[in-house]
Parts: sequence; structure tokens; C-alpha cells
Amino acid sequence: MKVIVLTGRILYALIFIVSGFTHFTDQSIKYAETQSVPTAPLAVPLSGIMAILGGISILIGLKAKWGAWLIVLFLIPVTLLMHNFWSVSDPMMRQMQLSMFMKNISMLGAALLIAYHGAGPLSLDNKKE
Repeated sequence: MKVIVLTGRILYALIFIVSGFTHFTDQSIKYAETQSVPTAPLAVPLSGIMAILGGISILIGLKAKWGAWLIVLFLIPVTLLMHNFWSVSDPMMRQMQLSMFMKNISMLGAALLIAYHGAGPLSLDNKKE
């Protein structure tokens, strides 16, 4: 069972680590500007740092509760600003943004679980196990 928790942590963390690096590209910053993200040239790279650090923390299970809170702080504004399906008029784009919104909501739920329960077994936070 310990390996299942570790596998879940790895799979969960990967999306934040991999996608976090894209937050340093001009393309990501310009897209955020089209979504009216305030101070996008600062906010987007900062969100990338939060995603990467939170993801690594959860991945290795070191201060995973803190890492999960970083992910929570990352996901709330990103979900509301970048996936605001309620303001999209094109039906296909609206559905795509709704799907992305719901994906982020589910990841927010998982981050809250980690923030409460911690990394679990086979983590640096729980070396004794």
C-alpha cells in the first residue's frame, strides 16, 4: 500500500513540475495577458515557481503540507482567471474551459487532502516508515 501512495504523489506532482516550466515563456505570459491576468509578466513566472516548488515538495514528500498549500495558492487564481468558462461565448471553447476548470477543482481537492494528511509513507517527511 505504501507504494500506491508514493505512486499517487508522483503522478499528482508531475503536472505541476512539468507545466510549471512553461510559465517562463513569452507565449504563456502573452496568453495570460489576453485573459486579463493582472501584472502577467510578474504573475505568470511567479505562479511557475509556486507550481514547481509545490510539485517537488509533494513529489519527494519533504514539507509536503507546505508544498500542497503552495499548490492551493497556485490553483485558486489560475482556475478563476484562466479557466473562466462562464465568460466564454463559443460553445466548444466554453466546454473546453469548463473541463479545464473542473480538472483544476479536482486537483485543488487533492492538494487540500495532502495539506491535511501530509505526504504519507515513503516520504522524507515520514523517514521512520
